[in-house]
Amino acid sequence: MHKSITHINILPAFLLALGLASIGILINNAIIEFKAMDRTVEVKGLAEIQVEADTAIWPIVFTEAGNQLDEVTGALEEKQSAVVAFLKLHGFSDDEISVGQVTVIDKKAQQYGPEQIGLRYLVSANMSVYSDDPTKVRHASSQISELAKQGIAVGGDRYTNRIEYLFTGLNDIKPQMIEQATHNAREVAQKFASDSDSTLGKIKSARQGQFSIVDRDSNSPHLKKVRVVSTIEYYLVD
Repeated sequence: MHKSITHINILPAFLLALGLASIGILINNAIIEFKAMDRTVEVKGLAEIQVEADTAIWPIVFTEAGNQLDEVTGALEEKQSAVVAFLKLHGFSDDEISVGQVTVIDKKAQQYGPEQIGLRYLVSANMSVYSDDPTKVRHASSQISELAKQGIAVGGDRYTNRIEYLFTGLNDIKPQMIEQATHNAREVAQKFASDSDSTLGKIKSARQGQFSIVDRDSNSPHLKKVRVVSTIEYYLVD
């Protein structure tokens, strides 16, 4: 009777130990698989294309000087009409031409002006052209000497009054650029996996960088370089 009871008590203990051992093996395998899945490689993929500007903003500044204010402003109005005629001759519409404010400087009224002021009044006019045809703007600006022949000196600071070229079609090219950046990143990751005797797995995480639009070079501001870098982390599998 005693031997039977002992046998009955040992059997559940053996089964319990066997079960715990099996669970331990399963847990150990899970940890190994988890660590294997934690092996990753992070790569960057670049996409860069060249595009032409689709919008141009052309500021136009000219001045007139004299001692009689009415004469100076009258001469400036004539110049303004001549500039508008020049722009229309080169295909710009009224909607593309904006006439800005006229500024008058009275040198004699300046508190700290020099004693020898020369011509008393300096009057400046500001105009601008806003066009979705940069080629037309480039052509017209290259013919600005036509105004010089009429005594109209269109000038201003090289930086504050230079033609500004813009590219506004970024949303149209975003999908293909992201696809290209992702493709380039995968090629780099694939090479890394191959060199390390691993197999490239799924994407663990992906971060898209900001798009940048810059001039291709200082002499061709109408040509733009669009660039984006995507950062992608892949799993590596043995």
